[in-house]
Amino acid sequence: MRSLVRLLSLPALVLLLAPPAAAQQAAAPPRKLGQFQNWTAAVHTEAGHKICYAFTRASRAEGVVNRPAAQVLLTVTHRPQGRDAVALRAGYAYARNAEVKVQVGQTEFTFYTSGSDAHGRDGAGTVRALRSGREVLARGPGPNNRGVANDLFPLAGFTQAYDAISRECPAAAPAAPARR
Repeated sequence: MRSLVRLLSLPALVLLLAPPAAAQQAAAPPRKLGQFQNWTAAVHTEAGHKICYAFTRASRAEGVVNRPAAQVLLTVTHRPQGRDAVALRAGYAYARNAEVKVQVGQTEFTFYTSGSDAHGRDGAGTVRALRSGREVLARGPGPNNRGVANDLFPLAGFTQAYDAISRECPAAAPAAPARR
């Protein structure tokens, strides 16, 4: 669970989407960097470190009864210890050891799952595909491995949102080589 929170920056997403009472309990609520068509960019501080993320909601979520598309999220997060963490929030718990196939154009990625989230193994490669794609189709097993969930995410505005989080949380400069 701890790695899940680190990857997704879920507290920030929850605060951004939560009622005001939950936001009042947090030390510093997320700050919206901008709305870029279908994508939102935001930043928050976690344990003294700046965390930047961009997310969108599914435009279509099929295959799971009573699951609103608004609960299905695609997120890209920059943290000090890692960039381009790509994750999906499904709106239901995946079965143990499930995999989700994520297709952007002709490129397909396999995400591993943990609880109700799926995580990309190749964040940089996924981001490259997202920057040049039009939409994302995610296919994964439904709850209790019954049926197939198909989620569609628009990519309009992704590049601008990604650029906004990259400006706010720039990559660390590479360390200088050690002298002999």
